[in-house]
Amino acid sequence: MTIGELQALTGDPWQLALTALYLAGAVGVTGHALLTKADGRAAVAWLALAWLSPYIGAAVYLLLGVNRVTRKAHRLAVHPAASGGPRGSAAEPVPLEAAQLAGVARVSERLTGRELTPGNRVQLYEQGDAALAAMLAAIGDAEHSVALTSYLFADDASGRRVAAALTAAHRRGVAARVLIDGVGGGYLRYPMLRRLRRAGVPAASFLHSWRPWRMPFLNLRNHKKLLVADGVLAFTGGMNITGATMAPRPGLRDAHAAVRGPAVPQLLRAFAEDWAFTTGERLTGPAWWRPPDTAGTTAARAITSGPDEDTGTLETVLAAAIVEARRRVRVVTPYFLPDRHLSMALSLAVLRGLRVEIVMPRRSNKRVVDWAARANLRFFTGAAGSVFLTPAPFDHAKLMTVDGTLTVLGSSNWDVRSHRLNFELDLEAHDPALTARVDAAIDARIAGARTLTDAELAARPRWQQLRDAAARLFLPYL
Repeated sequence: MTIGELQALTGDPWQLALTALYLAGAVGVTGHALLTKADGRAAVAWLALAWLSPYIGAAVYLLLGVNRVTRKAHRLAVHPAASGGPRGSAAEPVPLEAAQLAGVARVSERLTGRELTPGNRVQLYEQGDAALAAMLAAIGDAEHSVALTSYLFADDASGRRVAAALTAAHRRGVAARVLIDGVGGGYLRYPMLRRLRRAGVPAASFLHSWRPWRMPFLNLRNHKKLLVADGVLAFTGGMNITGATMAPRPGLRDAHAAVRGPAVPQLLRAFAEDWAFTTGERLTGPAWWRPPDTAGTTAARAITSGPDEDTGTLETVLAAAIVEARRRVRVVTPYFLPDRHLSMALSLAVLRGLRVEIVMPRRSNKRVVDWAARANLRFFTGAAGSVFLTPAPFDHAKLMTVDGTLTVLGSSNWDVRSHRLNFELDLEAHDPALTARVDAAIDARIAGARTLTDAELAARPRWQQLRDAAARLFLPYL
C-alpha cells in the first residue's frame, strides 16, 4: 500500500501521523508490559489502557508503568569495597541454624546478601521527644560523621532543633550529609533543604523534580528514616522529623530504635547507596566506616527494599516469617493494604490455628486509604477477631513480631506502596528479650483497641462497600 493510499484511508497527513503515534504507543506498551510485568492482571490492565485510551494510555504508562530506577541503581550501587566499608563485621556471622526462625534468616540472607550479625544492642523508643533527645545527643557527640535521611523533615520547632544540631556539627568539622525525600520534603518550597544548604550543610533532595524528563520518578518515594553518627550508632524506625511525632505532646504515636553493634554498617550502607544514587558522591574513608564493637545480644540485619534490585525483598521476608511461624504473628501498621500473597499467608496462618493479631488505627490520616483497607479486609480470612482498631491519636508505628523471637521494625507500612514503590529500610532482629519488649508495646495497644467483628464488616451500607472497593482499585498508588 502506498503513502497516498494510506492517506486516502486515514484522511489528511495529520490524521495519519496521529494514527501512527497511537499505534506506536500502544504497540510499545504491549511489548514492554508483556516482558516486564510479573502480574498478568497488571499487564492486561495496562494493555487495555493503552489500546482503549489513545495517546493518554501510553502517556500514563510512560509516567507510572515503567521502572527506570533499576539500571541507575545498579550503576551507582555502593559496594563495600568501593565505599570503604568493611565487608564483614567485627564478629562472626550468626550460624543460621542457631536462629530460632532459621528459615526466615536463611531467606533474608539470600535475598539481601547481608549477614545476620550478632552482638547488637537495640533500644526501643515509643516517645517521640525521647527519641529526638537521643538523636540530638548523638549528633552533638559526633566527632567524625553524621548521615541523616528522612521522608519528612519539617521546618517546625523539632525540625529546626535537628537542623541546628547538624549545622553545629558541620561547623566543628564533622562530615554531615542529609537526604530528604523530594515529595515529603516539599513539592515546591523545600524549606528545610534550603535552610540546611544556607548553613553550608551538604543536603540533597531524593528524585522528585518538576523537570519533564524527571517526571516519571514522581510516584517513587524514599520513605526511610535513618540517622547514623560516627558509623557506630544508628537510629531507624517509623519516626519522621516533625513536631507531630517529636514534640512533647505529639499528635501521633510511633516507634523508633537506636542500634549499636555490627548491624550499623549495614544501615549506613543503605544511606550511602541512596546518597550516591542522588548526588554521585561515594562516602569513603574512616570518617564514615569504622569497625563496630559488640554492644549487646541481638542478632540483626538491615533489609532494604524498593523499586530497584531490592524489589519484593521485604515482602518475601515477611511472607517467609508468616509461613515459618508456629504460634503467633503480630503486626502493627498505620495502613493495612497488603497484596494478595501476604493476605493469603496471613489467612493460612489463621486457618492453621495460629494467633494472628493485626493492630491498625480505627481512623488513619488518609481517608481514602481507610476506605481501601476496609475493602481489603473482606478478603482476609479471619479478619474478625484478628484485627484490632486503635483509637486516636493516630498510630504511625510499623512493628512485627513472630513467636516471641523475631522482631521486624522500620519504615515500611503493610501496603503495596511500601512494598513496591517506596525505598524502605527495616531491621530484622532475632532476640527474645527485644521481642518481649516489642510485644509489651503491642499488648498496650491491643488493651485500648476495639476488635473488628464480622457484623461490623457486613453491616456497612452497600454504597460504602462500593466506595471502599473502588478506592482499593488504586493500589499501589495510595
